[in-house]
Amino acid sequence: MKKLKNEAALVKAAILAGIKYGEDRGAVEFEPTDSQSEKILYIYRLLVHDQLIQPLPENQVSQKSMRHKLAMWYVKQLPKDHPLVN
Repeated sequence: MKKLKNEAALVKAAILAGIKYGEDRGAVEFEPTDSQSEKILYIYRLLVHDQLIQPLPENQVSQKSMRHKLAMWYVKQLPKDHPLVN
């Protein structure tokens, strides 16, 4: 798993996009008290369920790997000339 340039910023943006996706879909309503790890897990599972990302093997599911998957999902939605991509 190769770390992306700007991965931390991509993960933050991916969480916001995932929250919006989940709430627009009507699948979830996040609370301000939800931890970042809970949000990452739920968004990851939702995207896998909707077949928007490939699932990781269960023995490889961790916060680090889910964060990377969310960042990869989000970077594919950005235009090529976006500052986070370069």
